[in-house]
Amino acid sequence: MVQDLLKIKKNEYYTMKNIVIAAEYATRLGELTKNFPKPLLKIGNSTILGRILDDIDKIDDIDEHVIITNHKFAPIFEDWTKEQNYSKKITIIDDETSTNDTRLGAVCDLLYALDKLNINDDILVVAADNLQFFSFSEFVDFAKSKATSCIMCHEEPSIEKLQRTGVIVVDDNMRVLNMEEKPQGPKSHWAVPPFYIYLKKDLELVRYSVANSCGKDTPGNLAHYMVDNTEIHAWKMSASRFDIGSLDTYYEAVEKFGK
Repeated sequence: MVQDLLKIKKNEYYTMKNIVIAAEYATRLGELTKNFPKPLLKIGNSTILGRILDDIDKIDDIDEHVIITNHKFAPIFEDWTKEQNYSKKITIIDDETSTNDTRLGAVCDLLYALDKLNINDDILVVAADNLQFFSFSEFVDFAKSKATSCIMCHEEPSIEKLQRTGVIVVDDNMRVLNMEEKPQGPKSHWAVPPFYIYLKKDLELVRYSVANSCGKDTPGNLAHYMVDNTEIHAWKMSASRFDIGSLDTYYEAVEKFGK
């Protein structure tokens, strides 16, 4: 009886929503994504998004997948969702924008989804244009062990690449001491990919981030803001990821991982 109650309490405490940011117009992929969303491009027998959800859907703490997209692509995501058989519910949110010029930006899209669904749980936030070769369950377990909101990091030896991403400084316990976006003089080799966990206790900070001058274009803007305003730990990725940011990298992903 006691064990059952503890199990219920644990599951309630760690209820988590998976929020996928998929509202970009992917103009760098040209005609391929002019009228079709990049996350649904094929990689072998699956899609970019499908590969992400295949992993996250297995995490017990996740009770729903929320995909925030734009008005142009929302019907395509809705049709795709009808063909899926994931164990967790998939909810498509239309951010009501129709062009790249009127896009909300990744942070505002996240805030839109939180408000639209009145979300008040821990949230896993992922960009929909990466292939990952680790399990997000490891990231969730890390966040549980730290009991703080968390970001990911990986070692990046290239100064040029560090200058194009978020870079963090951490202590021996992987607590984040400092984060800079696209620094000209990186203070470490810890690069930050677009995967985050924000705990329920920090959602008020998230909700008012843009109102308090947080940048809104990339999810890294929010991570930087959170590092400045609350305790954040960083999980060292246990394996690599592949960022699909251009036509060349998409075809490279198909060649390397689609067979």
